[in-house]
Amino acid sequence: MDRLSNTIRPYAWGSTTAIPQLLGVEPTGEPQAEMWMGAHPGAPSRLERGPLNEVVDANPEAELGAEAVAKFGPRLPFLLKLLAAGAPLSLQVHPDLAQAKEGYADEEERGVPIDAPFRNYKDANHKPELICALTPFDGLCGFRDPNEAADLLAGLGVDSLKPYVDLLHAQPEEAALREVLTAVLSADKDAMTATVTEATAAADRLGGAYTPYASIARHYPGDPGVIAAMLLNYVQLQPGEALFLGAGVPHAYLNGLGVEIMANSDNVLRCGLTPKHVDVPELLRIVRFEATDPGVLRPEAGPDGEEVYETPIDEFRLSRYVLAEGSAAREVTARTPQILLCTAGTVTAGEFELAPGQSVFVPAGETAEISGNGTMFRATVVA
Repeated sequence: MDRLSNTIRPYAWGSTTAIPQLLGVEPTGEPQAEMWMGAHPGAPSRLERGPLNEVVDANPEAELGAEAVAKFGPRLPFLLKLLAAGAPLSLQVHPDLAQAKEGYADEEERGVPIDAPFRNYKDANHKPELICALTPFDGLCGFRDPNEAADLLAGLGVDSLKPYVDLLHAQPEEAALREVLTAVLSADKDAMTATVTEATAAADRLGGAYTPYASIARHYPGDPGVIAAMLLNYVQLQPGEALFLGAGVPHAYLNGLGVEIMANSDNVLRCGLTPKHVDVPELLRIVRFEATDPGVLRPEAGPDGEEVYETPIDEFRLSRYVLAEGSAAREVTARTPQILLCTAGTVTAGEFELAPGQSVFVPAGETAEISGNGTMFRATVVA
């Protein structure tokens, strides 16, 4: 078992206070958006033995276990993060595995530089993800029922939105959502800026259900993603609740602190709320145009106190232990690699005492026990 030293990423949307408060340190005044725990080459965690990606590369079976290597290859298949949103992230969607492989191969064949700002596929992997709230957490997840979206848009009283309202009422679900999102993202830039500006003023005036969109618009004035966001379900998570984001589901995180886990990929197709590249044709190929319930997840408790967030994929498995002082130590030995993260109180993992924000890597098969008075998240795989 090794203590991890982790990198904090200073993306512009990050909160200036949430991660420092969790870590018990003074804010720097700069955004601190994500703390990465894993072997992603962009910011690998460090052990005393070296960067985790290099440690894994040196002996994959010893670190990951034979079963995980056979199923996922010689790499840690997940990335664990603390995510602190102080402003909305981009409205985005992720490809499924077949789409990612196809898109990556196509861009490689066409010679698109891997670091080009207009490149869509940085790797050949999919990127399902799970966010678990540590504080109240706001987000957008999946399409609303078209009639509900139409009513929300109509309530703004903006004449230039009426064609979208009519489409949402008149067309079958898939066609309605596809046609409206396409129209919003393909509209004349100046005309859409004027529409968003008028819609923002109306949202500010009306408040209530429109308040989140007025807030989004303050961060991204004139962005067509403000209108696209109104097509999606608005979700408020309470601490301990989670959202699973599968392939093709449009989503955005708006505000709050959470534990995020994802397959080890950088593939993102953006719909708006960003100055970055938006590839509308490729986006429309990836998005699943269906109304969905966002499906707020609450953990299922096992007999040993492990609370598991059930998801339909195998690249990661997230659970947590809420430990009480004086309770018996919990055995967490596994045949798969693990990262253990303390988020509250003080928890002991093996020989290490962990405060909030501190974590350890446990190689496959290594004996591991946890105890203490606090909350420990456990990240591993299903092999």
